[in-house]
Amino acid sequence: MAKPVSAGTLLYRHRDGQLEVLLVHPSGAYNRRAFWGIPKGLPDDGEGVEQAARRETLEETGLVADRLFSLGSIDYTKSRKTVIAFAGRAPDGAAPRCASWEVDCAEFLPLDRARELMHPDQRPFLDRLLAALAEGRPEA
Repeated sequence: MAKPVSAGTLLYRHRDGQLEVLLVHPSGAYNRRAFWGIPKGLPDDGEGVEQAARRETLEETGLVADRLFSLGSIDYTKSRKTVIAFAGRAPDGAAPRCASWEVDCAEFLPLDRARELMHPDQRPFLDRLLAALAEGRPEA
């Protein structure tokens, strides 16, 4: 059996001189204490991973980024599920909303707060985003 692969995006913005990233929290009483994470989901049949990342982010938050760049992938330590992530600047004036039953919160969070709330296995995406922005790619 193939290991599950999800695709998602880490949208970011600069606000008041501070970097913020968009994270979502899964809905449901059983997820009350669950970690936050990037909006993500499984690709549909015949759908590429970047296309799936864009669709899942739109479905969960109502937001779309114009240009994305790869942040690579991570494997969850327990489930071994792979998550492939892309990053992009959030559209000007972006106002995320819970656009799906799958999430009960979608917010831009300062990087330090995001790191505290985010699933530990997804935290490398934050470091990869910072490295990419430090390199000036694509539009820091």
